[in-house]
Amino acid sequence: MRYSALIIILAGTLICLLLGVLRDSVWYLPLIVLGPLSLLGLWDLAQTKHSICRNYPLLGRLRFLQEMIRPEVHQYYVESDLDGRPFNRDERSLIYERAKNVSGLKPFGTEMDVYGDEYEWLDHSIAPRPKQDEPFRITVGGPDCKQPYSCSVLNISAMSFGALSPNAIEALNRGAQKGNFYHCTGEGGLSSYHLKNGGDLVWQIGTGYFGCRDQNGAFDPDLFREQALTPQVKMIEIKISQGAKPGHGGVLPAAKITPEIASTRKIPMGRDCISPPGHTTFDSPRGLCEYVKQLRDLSDGKPVGFKLCVGHRHEFLAICKAMLETGILPDFITVDGGEGGTGAAPNEFSDSIGTPLKMGLMFVHNALVGCGLRDKIRIAASGKVSSAFAIARNLAIGADWCNAARGFMMAVGCIQAQSCHTNRCPVGVATQDPVRQRALDVGDKGERTYHFHRNTMETLSEIVAAAGIDHPSEFRPYHIHIALSRTNVKNYQEAHPFLQSGELLNDCQHPEFKTHWDIASAESFQAQSANVEIQEELAT
Repeated sequence: MRYSALIIILAGTLICLLLGVLRDSVWYLPLIVLGPLSLLGLWDLAQTKHSICRNYPLLGRLRFLQEMIRPEVHQYYVESDLDGRPFNRDERSLIYERAKNVSGLKPFGTEMDVYGDEYEWLDHSIAPRPKQDEPFRITVGGPDCKQPYSCSVLNISAMSFGALSPNAIEALNRGAQKGNFYHCTGEGGLSSYHLKNGGDLVWQIGTGYFGCRDQNGAFDPDLFREQALTPQVKMIEIKISQGAKPGHGGVLPAAKITPEIASTRKIPMGRDCISPPGHTTFDSPRGLCEYVKQLRDLSDGKPVGFKLCVGHRHEFLAICKAMLETGILPDFITVDGGEGGTGAAPNEFSDSIGTPLKMGLMFVHNALVGCGLRDKIRIAASGKVSSAFAIARNLAIGADWCNAARGFMMAVGCIQAQSCHTNRCPVGVATQDPVRQRALDVGDKGERTYHFHRNTMETLSEIVAAAGIDHPSEFRPYHIHIALSRTNVKNYQEAHPFLQSGELLNDCQHPEFKTHWDIASAESFQAQSANVEIQEELAT
């Protein structure tokens, strides 16, 4: 039975050979198929790498075929509208409908389990406000900023040229220009495709200092200043870590590096492009603050901030102490969620490392409030934002605006094939293959980017009005309820601690903050306490 397929193929091959010799040459035609199959079956029998093929020649190959098509079969025929991950069918359909500017109305009620754990909803008002026609915007720029920037409450999150195709970058920026929202470059540098259509840019500076590095990979102030003064660059973002792989660094495979990418990033051809896990320009919280000041000075006072996925609590609190001691404040902080994003990463990093967005966002917000700094520093939330409700929820628990990456990828055609790191993206979004890129029409997908943003903002306006407020900045934690179980429902204000202004400076006793605050130092990211009791408490 194990060898039945091989025996049948070999027998058919032999019969066709004999009939071809003895009867008619037309019998040679089946050998076009039977011949290679016979050779493959004999190879399966002799090889030692795949046990299943050695035991089941030819038949064992069906397993590999089924594994190859399993994700597509599962996505389209097995999973329900609410089961898929990381974005389910309902979420993807919402993005596609808004990007295509078609009706996203849903009949016959929700399919969600409204009595299930972790179901969230927003309280509406019995006296709703008139819907606002003006787009919602937030001004970014602290006391030391000379060129404040007014940004939309939804923008394109960091995705590098190199990770995304030129056509995708160009389409995203075209949509950003038309919709008057910003496009973060990602750490891969400032390319011609970012600049071509005139959309506002946030230039991200990562650990590899791409686009502003010297031959040894160190930060080059002159190169930075030259590009930072570009009028399209509205803000600068220092990437400390990202939710997809916090503390891991990044890799752009050599196969995806084109001469254009090498020129943009200032890197050599033919080698994997490595982003180190950490920065070399600074090694302490105080050093980070000084780097923020340096970039703000070099860019003639443009807003400068940093992005991170929250890890050790005392490290972020150490940055807060450095801000207080130096008086140097970032203009904004972007909080990324540990649930991952567009960056490819080892499973353990995507699944189990880094604080998820909601918890990280609330911690950063509370830390700044507790230090008396929240009114001077803006916070952006970046992580799986695809709906107006997600924006409202993030703003209610601590953010000033939201950034979306995968949502905008889907707006330009991504089908969640999850082949971003292979250079074989089927729709031309995440590939440097010129043939595959051609599938993505810049004009059409630029319009879709614009429509996704506009229609999401339109729905957010309706949610804001329904909540009885005038601007999404008025959302508060008590506006959002969460079901912790079928019998335990709380709003975020009740379910999570929220500090009072300056509380950390006045001997805060809250257990989530006190221990970490006591061991944080502006001079080092390392825990500095010699207090044995505190160290033992942390260990347990």
